Amino acid sequence: MRVPLSWLREYVDLPATETGRDVQAKLVSAGLEVETVEQLGAGLKGPLVVGQVLTIEELEGFKKPIRFCTVDVGSANGTGEPQEIVCGARNFQVGDKVVVVLPGAVLPGDFAIAARQTYGRTSHGMICSGDELGMGDDGSGGIIVLPPEHEAGTDAIELLELVDEVLDIAVTANRGDCLSMRGVARETAIAYGLPLRDPALLDVPAPNSYGYQVKIADPIGCDRFTARTVVGLDPEARSPIWLQRRLQKAGMRPISLAVDVTNYVMIELGQPLHAYDRSLVDGPIGVRRAEAGEVLTTLDGAKRKLDAADLVITDNRGPIGLAGVMGGANTEIADSVTDPETGQVRGTTEVVIEAAHFDPVAIARTARRHKLTSEASKRFERGVDPQAASAAAQRTVDLLVLLAGGTAEAGVTEVIAPSAPRTIAVAADHPDKVAGVEYGRETVVRRLQEIGCDVYGQDELVVTVPSWRPDLTEPNDLAEEVIRLEGYENLPSTLPKPPAGRGLTERQRLHRRVGRALAGAGYVEAPNYPFVSEQVFDQLGLEAGDPARRVVKLVNPLNDEEPALRTTLLPGLLTALRRNDGRGSHDLALFETGLVFQPGEQQGVAVRLPVDRRPTDEEIAALDAVLPAQPRHAAVVIAGAREQAGWWGKGRPANWADAVEAARTLAREAGAELIVQQGQYGPWHPGRCAELAVVVDSEIVVIGHAGELHPRVVKALSLPERTCAMELDLDVLAKAGEGTLWAPRISTFPVATQDVALVVDNEVPAAVVEYFLRGGAGELLESIRLFDVYTGEQLGEGKKSLAYALRFRAPDRTLTVEEASAARDAAVALAAERTGAVLRGA
Repeated sequence: MRVPLSWLREYVDLPATETGRDVQAKLVSAGLEVETVEQLGAGLKGPLVVGQVLTIEELEGFKKPIRFCTVDVGSANGTGEPQEIVCGARNFQVGDKVVVVLPGAVLPGDFAIAARQTYGRTSHGMICSGDELGMGDDGSGGIIVLPPEHEAGTDAIELLELVDEVLDIAVTANRGDCLSMRGVARETAIAYGLPLRDPALLDVPAPNSYGYQVKIADPIGCDRFTARTVVGLDPEARSPIWLQRRLQKAGMRPISLAVDVTNYVMIELGQPLHAYDRSLVDGPIGVRRAEAGEVLTTLDGAKRKLDAADLVITDNRGPIGLAGVMGGANTEIADSVTDPETGQVRGTTEVVIEAAHFDPVAIARTARRHKLTSEASKRFERGVDPQAASAAAQRTVDLLVLLAGGTAEAGVTEVIAPSAPRTIAVAADHPDKVAGVEYGRETVVRRLQEIGCDVYGQDELVVTVPSWRPDLTEPNDLAEEVIRLEGYENLPSTLPKPPAGRGLTERQRLHRRVGRALAGAGYVEAPNYPFVSEQVFDQLGLEAGDPARRVVKLVNPLNDEEPALRTTLLPGLLTALRRNDGRGSHDLALFETGLVFQPGEQQGVAVRLPVDRRPTDEEIAALDAVLPAQPRHAAVVIAGAREQAGWWGKGRPANWADAVEAARTLAREAGAELIVQQGQYGPWHPGRCAELAVVVDSEIVVIGHAGELHPRVVKALSLPERTCAMELDLDVLAKAGEGTLWAPRISTFPVATQDVALVVDNEVPAAVVEYFLRGGAGELLESIRLFDVYTGEQLGEGKKSLAYALRFRAPDRTLTVEEASAARDAAVALAAERTGAVLRGA
């Protein structure tokens, strides 16, 4: 909404020293979003005057038509002699009044005017168009032709109101009242504490039975329709300059007097109007829903096939307009045309004025259905004051009578569906509770009355909402009005105080620790969208029956090529790695933690929850039951150099061991024992893939894989050679952890070392043997290390020997040989029981 400051001052007596910036600050404080303040005429300097064209000489021999004119500018040039000006425009003739800028003037854009030689003549100034003066498009397509009553030499800067300030307000969807000068003036008056001259307070005649006949077939879609008739209009009448300039400043182009008046009143009062050529309307005006197959040609010349949900204006022939959106071409106000034979001017002389109130939802849907947004539909969608319809019709009639010499017929039609004013019950201290500020009852009542509410009651207030604020429907809306008018900037800034014992959950703490640990190890976090294409599973080499191929598909995906929710973090991370590598960053270590989505064997359909009440626990449980499992995963990808070369050494490339170490880092943060053993899965190289497992409830559970990616995957995804990756289930890892991590205690007592060599089958992973050795040794075990693996004929076919160094230490004493040996024997016993290990040499 563009609001000229000069127009705004008609309704509010702002101090003369107040600028547009000052008004902007006040309105922003009151909650309106004033985006810019445009300075019209900035840098404009006269002389800029009215001139009368005396002679026109057509210059020959140039590529385009050029005219040499003499123009009477009165005494503005200091001599009173005609001014000689070269001009290329064709839309004026001898005797016309035009706008002339004289040498020494400066036009907007710092365009200085001086006498200059052009087309073989000297041009002493310029005949101006609207664009050159910063006025915008006036529809003429050329220079400005003024009405004949203005004298030559008159100051055109003042006449055309070229210097002004325009506030550009971004009106939110709930404040349709501010799409009018009336609404913005009301907010300005409240902000300054000044009285408002309401332009809607007009004397309106009572409806009677001899007005233009109107039939409403859909009172829900149209609950109010006012019709007035004006006859005897002068078809040659043109919109006065002040009216055209106000429309231009508000962002609208002048068209014709009748249309300009309806647009002017719409901007002034916020009520969209439409003028019908009475001679083209056949019978009564009706309002109904469209019928299947009906077609309407709208004012923009487009033929539109109507939908049964469209609200239309009709006469005996059928639709003559899309209600609240755009009128039809078959009743359009006709431009004046002069008969070349008789010289008689023909045009619209009788109009029927429509001022109606339509259902906002119906108008919004019609505008979107036909992709036809208009100034009228924008206002109806956001809410129009139904009580302003009769005043808007009267204002339109008054202007047409004044400016076009018309006569208002006595008939007044008003069709109104009965409705009661909206009331809201609210506690007087409710705004205090919402804002955390003690306003007091008097302040609450005063602020609500300022916006037009009627307020009754003491501790419990009964508030009648004004007709121009359809967005006020509940107590919180009223609280917001009090708070914004008292000033958002006056709200205290206080930090919330969480109750004791609350804060981050253990899962959230682990998530943060994991991120910090990986960042500390040199990885960079790279969050990605959770959307993938199903083709990526082929590129990752997943088998046909792999559970990761079972995905949840979106009904309305952001990208049709990625319609599924991810079941693994690798596609997004590998895409980020490829993108960075392609941009010249070849040494990469990226990580991501996030949710993956794993649908069940049978995917159900979610029930549609009610919106008029809180869903029951059973309804919420039924909704949760069809949602996919959403565990949190952690993944890393590595490529290039893991250690840079320099004076300290040659450095080294990243390899599969770095991916495994990333998994160990996460396990340490979770306080879990990670079992690493040889594996083979999907995208990983079969000979350089580690299977990651933990023990949960005494069972070994595989939680992920780590290692070097398969060359086929590297080629399919265009990745750097020897790219490595790791991914594991962070939630299962947390279940295997010990919860809160405790800082290690350093013992001052000596260590006791015991070595054991165990013979196991080749298929038994060393990590599994180590896990059970650790579990059997108990609390005295400080560390365990595999230092030798032996295979040979002495052990027998299919056997291997694993030698471990076990370090025992007590925190409070020196261990005896017997205690260390007992702990070792317990470790060997558990490993033998669970893995079939045999003590070598036994």
